[in-house]
Amino acid sequence: QVQLVESGGGLVQAGGSLRLSCAATGTSFSMNIVAWYRQAQGLQREWIATRLIAGASNYEDSVKGRFTVSIDNAQNTGYLQMNNLKLEDTAVYYCKAVIRGRDYWGRGIQVTVSS
Repeated sequence: QVQLVESGGGLVQAGGSLRLSCAATGTSFSMNIVAWYRQAQGLQREWIATRLIAGASNYEDSVKGRFTVSIDNAQNTGYLQMNNLKLEDTAVYYCKAVIRGRDYWGRGIQVTVSS
């Protein structure tokens, strides 16, 4: 059974950095696409970044230039490097991976940015 396991969240001061990981377990097939979403309290889940295994990346405007999404093929893990974090980045972050044409979601991980 394929599962995505997220890690790396936590509490950080504004201006700091965190790196989220999204590891695929239960499969020998590679992630073709990794995407990250977030959901702040009281708001809808929003897309923030996508990375294709071929190398192309896209970002939502509010994180462009601060966040970087990547895939480590050898580890079958996706990453979201978050720099210069702002208070408004506080949310539960979710990864989504496409493996053999199917979407899989992680359970979410909390990121809290303090002043």
